[in-house]
Amino acid sequence: MGLNLKEKLGRIFAYLIYLKNKKWIKNPIKYQIKTFNYLIKKGSNTIFGSDHFFSKIKTYDDFKKNIPIKDYEDIRPYIDKILLGEINVLWPGKPIYLAKTSGTTSGLKYIPITKESMKTHIISARDSLLNYIYETGNSSFINGKHIFLQGSPVLEEKQGIHIGRLSGIAAHYVPNYLQKNRMPSWETNCIEDWEKKVDKIIEETLNEKMTLISGIPSWVQMYFEKIISKKKKRISEIFQDFSLFVHGGVNYDPYKSLFEKLIGKKIDSVEVFPASEGFFAYQDKQKETGLLLLVNNDIFYEFIKVKDFGVNNNRIPLSQVKKGVEYVMIISTSAGLWAYNLGDTIKFVSLYPFRIIVTGRIKHFISAFGEHVIGKEVETAIKKASEESFCVIREFTVAPQINPERGLPYHEWFIDFDKPPENILEFSLHLDNEMRSQNLYYDDLISGKILKKLVIRKVIKNGFQKYMKEIGKLGGQNKVPRLSNDRSIVDKLTTK
Repeated sequence: MGLNLKEKLGRIFAYLIYLKNKKWIKNPIKYQIKTFNYLIKKGSNTIFGSDHFFSKIKTYDDFKKNIPIKDYEDIRPYIDKILLGEINVLWPGKPIYLAKTSGTTSGLKYIPITKESMKTHIISARDSLLNYIYETGNSSFINGKHIFLQGSPVLEEKQGIHIGRLSGIAAHYVPNYLQKNRMPSWETNCIEDWEKKVDKIIEETLNEKMTLISGIPSWVQMYFEKIISKKKKRISEIFQDFSLFVHGGVNYDPYKSLFEKLIGKKIDSVEVFPASEGFFAYQDKQKETGLLLLVNNDIFYEFIKVKDFGVNNNRIPLSQVKKGVEYVMIISTSAGLWAYNLGDTIKFVSLYPFRIIVTGRIKHFISAFGEHVIGKEVETAIKKASEESFCVIREFTVAPQINPERGLPYHEWFIDFDKPPENILEFSLHLDNEMRSQNLYYDDLISGKILKKLVIRKVIKNGFQKYMKEIGKLGGQNKVPRLSNDRSIVDKLTTK
């Protein structure tokens, strides 16, 4: 069967975008310099620019000298000014959105999105699909229905700025030519209760020609499992035209075998690397490792070797990176983020073109389901819960249980108690409630029935010491990681 008009236009558009993007892919440093100059010029007439003497920045060395690395706490006073209605704070004018995300020491974080930066999010998402069409020649998914499992597009408003989750904000930018393809309905997308929302999405999509499905793997997993439970068939039998899975947000490797089982066959996938702070990379080759770093996206990149981070923080531009070295990624953007520590660690698997893999976070964390739980959150939660339950903790670590024998996945806490709580169930409920108050995304996953409440395993007395001795790290400055994104530590612990 020949291509219909929509597919033909899609392939032509994909080719034109390929030619356009080829220019910066082949000249990445030139475009990074161009981006740097543009950002400094725009930032000069802002409060931040005045505070950091942007008018005196002529070179990259000037930039490093004038602007030390920033984290959210460093820019929070500027965000507070924006929330009070001030203009020209981090970027000319004021943001059109503040993306609500989970913080570290700050609770909720509000990440600015400007008119200029929003455009880069939309173009990057579009180009990831057009690049796939150009590379593979597969444009058949254009003809069917598309779904992105996302947060509610209902936004708050403060000082004329709309506030919400990035995925909800993005829902407002589906182009007109895809409006007839988009699923679910707007009304269903606005449902806050995740379980009810998924049930309604299933009701709306079950008899549709679904060709593209997108979302964080843990959310899509729930969607698939509910469908299979209802229809007693694999996804490929139900959605026979399903040909492309777009995913991001967490490491997909642990999910690959599970998704092949759920779908019932291998299908193409495209990995993307977006965040509230920017859209950084997407998978441009089906048969090569790594994601193409977007160097013409109003983002100026800097990198610090992980081993140097917190020691000398020596920042280097893209032109000086080496393959195979793990770096912390630092960004400056048209959203008004300047020398901002994203917290992600990456490694280059290719130079010219620059392709990266995301290796984790600069600190230990859990994000097996997109929750971004960090050390400070678990330490605060266990401190409060143990005080409420009058118990004493010797040592603990937390790991995800992605594939339990039965029921929902969960966070598994391995704890060596010096003085155990009188009621372990009551303690676990305290701990889970504290975690939900610490981390917005974890709370969403629990209330959305993606995860069940945390499970506690009692480790034998001095079990952590035994483990550290076995790996040759007993004593000195060695510490048991509070968090792991896999089960390499906990599988070696002996429990009661």
